[in-house]
Amino acid sequence: MKAAVPTLKLKSGGELPQLGLGTWPMDDAQAAVAVSLAIRHGYRLIDTAENYRNEKGVGEGIRTSGVSREELFITTKFNREWHSIAGARQACINSLEQLGLDYLDLLLIHWPNPQQGRYVEAFAGLQQLQQEGLVRAIGTSNFKPDHLQTLFQHGMVPEVNQIQLDPYHPRAELIPLHEQHGIITEAWSPLGRAGELLQDAVVVEIARQHDKTPAQIVLRWSTQSGFVVVPKSADSLRLQQNLSIFEFALSNEELLQLGVLGRPDPEMLDADAFGH
Repeated sequence: MKAAVPTLKLKSGGELPQLGLGTWPMDDAQAAVAVSLAIRHGYRLIDTAENYRNEKGVGEGIRTSGVSREELFITTKFNREWHSIAGARQACINSLEQLGLDYLDLLLIHWPNPQQGRYVEAFAGLQQLQQEGLVRAIGTSNFKPDHLQTLFQHGMVPEVNQIQLDPYHPRAELIPLHEQHGIITEAWSPLGRAGELLQDAVVVEIARQHDKTPAQIVLRWSTQSGFVVVPKSADSLRLQQNLSIFEFALSNEELLQLGVLGRPDPEMLDADAFGH
């Protein structure tokens, strides 16, 4: 019996699955196949973005999956050119058109772009879209503590902040702040970005003890830590392996072993300087 994917309760009332499908860097054709396959395997959370340029393919995958729209949780994100109240609305309409949907489950500001200084306006635009029902839940992506604090000062609290997070990037500067304000932490690239994490001796040994893959161990660390993960895969076996992480549990000792693997990463994208 396959274990069900747990969900986390959003402030707006929805249920966000703890495991979903990431779609970067798939093109439209690849996304259409992967999304349809993932949904048929049991995935309900699908993550895309304007900047991935595959929303049309994601929409096609949704339509060919055979699963009703109401059962799915669709997330997308918009770029810096839409950082205004009117811009956020236009970005939402553009994405809905590309996806072929009439509402989004979650819409995120993709990067804060603080040098532009308009992410507060962008979030105000998200709030209006939520009030209108075009978007069920609203949030941010790649926001650092300073960016979140600026939103808090305006009485704004994202429901989700999607960030780079894995055992090598445990983001200790952000997680307590998320917990304090009831923000759900969602991890992009939850398996690391260069394959190094999956070859780490600690990860490999824990995988051996559980008779699981290193990827399953890393994803289980994230979900047992209370995070949402959106690993990208177009491979049927890997899609199934990712779904099966809820059939086993890591011990507290193993969680601690994985939780202390953090290391400096000079190549990590800095949201104060990078963004689209």
